[in-house]
Amino acid sequence: MAVSWSTHLDTVKPFLAMEVMERGMAMSRAGAEVVQLGVGEPGFPPPPEVVRAVTSALEQGHTHYTDSRGLYELREAISKDCLHRRGVHVSPDQIVVTNGSSPALFLAINLLVDPGDEIIILTPHYPCYPNLVAVCGGVPVFVPTSPGDGYLADVAGVKRAVTNRTKGILIASPANPTGAVQPPEVMEALVQLGVPVLADEVYDGLLYDQAVNTSPLAFSEECFVFDGFSKRYAMTGFRLGYVIAPSTAIRRLVSLQQNLFISAGHFVQTAALAALVHGRAHLEMMVGEYAQRRARLVAGVRNLGLSVPVKPLGAFYVLADARHLGQDSLALAFEILERAHVALGPGRDFGEIAEGFLRFSFAAPVDAIDRAMEQLHKAWPSISRMSK
Repeated sequence: MAVSWSTHLDTVKPFLAMEVMERGMAMSRAGAEVVQLGVGEPGFPPPPEVVRAVTSALEQGHTHYTDSRGLYELREAISKDCLHRRGVHVSPDQIVVTNGSSPALFLAINLLVDPGDEIIILTPHYPCYPNLVAVCGGVPVFVPTSPGDGYLADVAGVKRAVTNRTKGILIASPANPTGAVQPPEVMEALVQLGVPVLADEVYDGLLYDQAVNTSPLAFSEECFVFDGFSKRYAMTGFRLGYVIAPSTAIRRLVSLQQNLFISAGHFVQTAALAALVHGRAHLEMMVGEYAQRRARLVAGVRNLGLSVPVKPLGAFYVLADARHLGQDSLALAFEILERAHVALGPGRDFGEIAEGFLRFSFAAPVDAIDRAMEQLHKAWPSISRMSK
């Protein structure tokens, strides 16, 4: 009997940076020396206190269900961290701990969207945003940003895009892939449009050149903020995030959490608590190292003849213009992988506006960045010829 697949998933596209990464992994298994600069994998271990906390938590039997909202002690610590980093007090009861920040986004979009409703997405954007909206039955509406003004949100453009079906404005600050950080006047103007702002702040704390991130929570409680531990504390494999939501949304969010995910892992939450209590010095060390890697990578990319129109103020990505090599960034990324053994993120992943660009990550260790630049320089003449 032939299986008939659900058609509502036909709009869900592959995560192209992961496709390139996985092809690079296969090449590595076959003996090639591939450098991965295409995904946001911090080139550091977690804080040592986190590693010790995992061992201790397992030894103490922290292996069972927790409150579906997350450990109260962890939510208290997140509340204190929110006050420290954002200057805003939120109640622990406004926080739901999830298995990563993507499930937090999934819960909130499910809460907001009926079939045909719209979520405005600032673009270039994280590849999964439109797929998350589509899976929930919504329609992504893209509002472009421009390198000419540092990829700041076009408030007037967002306002024009708002309709009676608009249920949220999804924005990341610091942003993936641009590294843009939205100033307070822009964030306040978005909040004043009267549509819930959905702010992805998973890269908050990874800031350079005295940049300061501003959360919509500074201007309204009627917004959703998504955050986690993967980037700020090098805990990608722990899969832990959270959403800060309006108090009126919590009951429905918790019901979804209970049914879809039950709760995040107990021992992982214990480790996250250790990160919040002890991880500040580790974070400061990483930011200092990332700043140096950013300078190294930007210089190396420009030496290849690629344009870096905006030096990122946050996160750990460089979005480089490679349109002179062709308009098919996925084909170009695979060509680079095959010829230079360097995995990069194809711009198409981040929206139509980024087609022809390539995303480089400076989260990788310095020796990996240097090796990637050396391999790219050797292969670049043949890559340039093949792309014309």
